[in-house]
Amino acid sequence: MKQVILGTAGHIDHGKTSLIRALTGIDTDRLKEEKLRGITIELGFAYMDLPNGERLGIVDVPGHERFVKHMVAGATGIDLVALVIAADEGVMPQTREHMEICQLLQVKKGLVVLTKTDLIHDPEWLDMVREDVADFLKGTFLEGAPILPVSAVTGEGLEALRRALAELVAQVEPRSADGPFRLSVDRVFSMRGFGTVITGTSISGRLRVGDPVIVYPAGHKSKVRGLQVHNDEVQEIYPGQRTAINLQGMEKALMERGNVVATPGSLVTTHMVDVHLEMLASAPRPLKNRAKVRFHTGTAENLATAVLLDREELAPGRKAFLQLRLDQPVAVLRGDRFVLRSYSPVQTIGGGTILHPLPRKHRGQHKLAAAKDLETLLTGDAESIVLWHVKDAGWAGLTEEELQVRSNVPPRTMEKILQRFTSQKQVIVFDRENRRLLHPHVLGEVKTAITETLADYHGKFPLKTGMGKEELVAQLPQPLDPKLYNFILRQLVDEDRIQVEMEWVRLSSHKVDLSKDEEGLRQRIDKAYRDAGLQPPFFKEVAATLPGTPKQHQAVLEWMLSQGILVKTKEDIYFHALPLRELQQKLVAFLREHGEISTPQFKEMTQASRKYTIPLLEYFDGQKITIRIGDMRRLRESKTGA
Repeated sequence: MKQVILGTAGHIDHGKTSLIRALTGIDTDRLKEEKLRGITIELGFAYMDLPNGERLGIVDVPGHERFVKHMVAGATGIDLVALVIAADEGVMPQTREHMEICQLLQVKKGLVVLTKTDLIHDPEWLDMVREDVADFLKGTFLEGAPILPVSAVTGEGLEALRRALAELVAQVEPRSADGPFRLSVDRVFSMRGFGTVITGTSISGRLRVGDPVIVYPAGHKSKVRGLQVHNDEVQEIYPGQRTAINLQGMEKALMERGNVVATPGSLVTTHMVDVHLEMLASAPRPLKNRAKVRFHTGTAENLATAVLLDREELAPGRKAFLQLRLDQPVAVLRGDRFVLRSYSPVQTIGGGTILHPLPRKHRGQHKLAAAKDLETLLTGDAESIVLWHVKDAGWAGLTEEELQVRSNVPPRTMEKILQRFTSQKQVIVFDRENRRLLHPHVLGEVKTAITETLADYHGKFPLKTGMGKEELVAQLPQPLDPKLYNFILRQLVDEDRIQVEMEWVRLSSHKVDLSKDEEGLRQRIDKAYRDAGLQPPFFKEVAATLPGTPKQHQAVLEWMLSQGILVKTKEDIYFHALPLRELQQKLVAFLREHGEISTPQFKEMTQASRKYTIPLLEYFDGQKITIRIGDMRRLRESKTGA
């Protein structure tokens, strides 16, 4: 059965609560103070069965200007509005403000109820009030809506109102149950024997008894112990229902109005949101950049700083993109509506749509570009919004779950979009295990950054074969996820743009060519180490005999090491590769014949001092030629067949 919620709106003492009592038999004023003062202070809830068999949920809101924030909370999630206007007073200040709030929250259907008609004895007066109300409604979503005279005292007009409500309910599109469950809390209380109970209007998704939930923004985990809809226990709830949820193991002190109960992982908390704001034409003054405002979304009210992105002030009746920086965190999704009220004096000044629930902070010259980018999130279709978020994630990329939260595209629609985008390479899956996504333009940016970093390195160190993997990623302009880094390196190798050898990376075009002077240095270094055999000099001793600069000497040395001409065994101890290979052959032959060798025996074999024999033994250990057992070396088993 379709679930529909009706909300009341109107000035204080225009008979909203009396009307609901006459329609439903339920008194929505629960508080002692409300009964004593005769005014509604808090939200009230009721329901009624319509002639067509539909059950209509009703939210009664306060009419006093001091409690408009409660009215905004109550208006969240309503499908229809009954604008209540007393026939003896007509349109009043809170009538206008409540009507503006309903428009800002994009309530699309409703009707007008002229109450207290039993006090009017002049038919011409009633006709005049009807005309005034019709003029007031021009240009609003209630233009042309039914205007029904009713008396809660005599019952006159109640049946006609019930029929009109049934007709409106039939016109309301049913809400989709696709996607995660979400409910904005408007009331919290404890019941003996049950514990904490929260109430609200279900915004989306389904919820069953036993399901896990998270209370945002605090992140408290709980489980559904029981569910009620209009005082009836149920096993499952659907979007649009007035619901009471009994939460298992949740203390009442941890919950408050404005919290959101939702499926785990479906929301994230944020201190910033990007929005599109529509200033009311009736706003008393322009909104200045960085002004303090009251931000209402769902059932929550938070103080925020309004940062205009493309101007210094926004005039009444105008629209703009801005970033709201919140004093306290909220949990919202793209497409949620909000209302802004001025900080002091408190007055409704505008409202609009949340576009990005997790934006980066917009500063300086980047604010103008941000305002332009947000146009896509305001007017784009689901595909363009998904692609925008993948690109906006930049080098970090994002998971499908993160994309779901940021875009708020229905899950089934998201699945179809991503299937098409990934098959067409409009979205790149770089981590299939965790379903992490990257925009192809971003992939190109990272590839360019890697190749440019390598080219710069080769320019500075032309004789080095390549750049270490860790050094390369550390030199990039932004941090890069290890899985994405390796994914891109593999692609660049496949494209023959780079070569990866062990831990070294170089451009495929990079060739090490010694200049005439460098070749002369190479020959002299080569001769010095070849002639020295197994008792080589320190490099600083060789360098002292060479022409050129220390930088040139070091470059040629590193090139010779990279080419395997020289071998480093210890700090500043280098051997020529030829005598090392000859020594290795002798060592392997000795071990095959004798089984093991001691340090003194190895020293005798090399005819070198201990300064060299120890580094040489450790070198052969490191090369997995030998293995040390106590004071002896033996041939490693893997080398016995060498």
